[in-house]
Amino acid sequence: MKELVEKIASIYETFAKDANSQVESGNKAAGARARKASLELEKLMKQFRKDSIEASK
Repeated sequence: MKELVEKIASIYETFAKDANSQVESGNKAAGARARKASLELEKLMKQFRKDSIEASK
């Protein structure tokens, strides 16, 4: 689970950087990268929720 949390943090960092580039300078390519990262985050967050519930049993 520790690896999963580290992976989420890493991808979120990438997402935040690209999202800020899109918002601040209108970088369209950064927006596409941010959207891709958000999809990865969604999958990882679902996995985290599943693992967390299993660990609390």
